[in-house]
Amino acid sequence: MIEEEGIVVETASGNAKVEIVHKSACESCSAAGVCHPADDSYMDVVNPLGAVKGQKVKVVVAPQIYLKAAIVLYGVPVTSLIGGAIVGKILALRYVGEANSDLWAFLAGAVCLVFSFFFIKWYNTRVEKTQKYKPEIVEILA
Repeated sequence: MIEEEGIVVETASGNAKVEIVHKSACESCSAAGVCHPADDSYMDVVNPLGAVKGQKVKVVVAPQIYLKAAIVLYGVPVTSLIGGAIVGKILALRYVGEANSDLWAFLAGAVCLVFSFFFIKWYNTRVEKTQKYKPEIVEILA
């Protein structure tokens, strides 16, 4: 589990907005800009414990969420590009011949890549409506 500590900034209908507290170890870490890209990092979380504004809380993110996000954000576009290029090449060889078959492969791969971005956008809007993939407050610290 990936754990962060933060302070509840606002609450609304079972959710909370939490400002992430930077740990002292983050200051010397070379990847701090990735975990905490801005000075004030906020996270929308599920609030099953009913934390209120100003309380310090522990927020947990399940590691499988990161794995699913990586597969969707990187695996789907790459697979679409390569798969589209292969199908485009096969169809071009069958119907057009060797001439310009690489161009057709490129175009088919590019079209599939663009469709994968629309799929990711659709999937993201669908997932945002659920609480399933959101981080969760598991403990009220103070």
